[in-house]
Amino acid sequence: MAAPTLALAWAPILRGGHNCCLRGHAPLGLSAPRKGFPAVLGRRATASSRTEVPGNDRYCVELLRKRDYEGYLCCLLLPTEARSSAFALRAFNAELAQVKDSISQKTIGQMRMQFWRKAVEDMYSDNPPHQPVAIELWKAVKRHNLTKRWLVKIIDEREKNLDDKAYRNIQELEAYAENTQSSLLYLTLEVLGVRNVHADHAASHIGKAQGIITCLRATPYHSSRRKVFLPMDICMLHGVSQEDFLRKNQDKNVRDVIYDIASQGHLHLIHARSFQKSVPVKAFPAFLQTRCCSLAHVAHGGVLGILVDWRLRAVEVTGRNSVAWVR
Repeated sequence: MAAPTLALAWAPILRGGHNCCLRGHAPLGLSAPRKGFPAVLGRRATASSRTEVPGNDRYCVELLRKRDYEGYLCCLLLPTEARSSAFALRAFNAELAQVKDSISQKTIGQMRMQFWRKAVEDMYSDNPPHQPVAIELWKAVKRHNLTKRWLVKIIDEREKNLDDKAYRNIQELEAYAENTQSSLLYLTLEVLGVRNVHADHAASHIGKAQGIITCLRATPYHSSRRKVFLPMDICMLHGVSQEDFLRKNQDKNVRDVIYDIASQGHLHLIHARSFQKSVPVKAFPAFLQTRCCSLAHVAHGGVLGILVDWRLRAVEVTGRNSVAWVR
């Protein structure tokens, strides 16, 4: 699917949203299995049930539609042969992301992460657990020979995130985004049949940009729960305290914090664009969700409602392309 075609398909259906998959995001919610599906910590799937249980794919689609609407829209625009695997990947990511908001004790979250860690190991031994997302992800692994370490990185980083601590500096935020958002992009590229070093470099920077913007977008939600996750080093640089965000302070110092963090995301997009001529066109659909970094979807009122338009305008997609990093 050519980029202009994707642009036409993308424009009329894109909508904003705050469901995201980064630290402290607005809650994705607890995914309750459909009637007839076993619970997450259920029995193992038999050889026949892995492929014959109806609705596993629909479960992933519905989970994504409810918990990560932007990811859902992007998956719809992927080539037909890659769509089901992409839904499985993002459903896996949504399952992990919602663990933090659905537990009252860290130990319970660690148990769930261990389930998924074991599930990934078993997928590569052709013995996935009888759980809809796990079964669909196992099919994707077999179909596209997905790299296991990217799946493991996502799990490991989500588990670290259970500590619910603020980012100490922008580098820590970037590392988190690399291990979650970028890892998901690497896997999506593999689903599309793209194994290209330039595409991987672009994915690394785009993942970091998405992670940074996601952190900004989630600030109003964080504040409503009396939490702030913005990098502490940048806040300290401008003399801004967590209380300033909790009170929705709109002073210049607060705007400067947002500006500096957004600028770092913008730099990553610039780096990603530098690979424009080297990345195969086949890889473009993997980066559709970059469109959601635009200002129109960043501003949710409060502190973020005062973000300066001229700074994030560069994140906007142009009318000629569907992917923000491609000019």
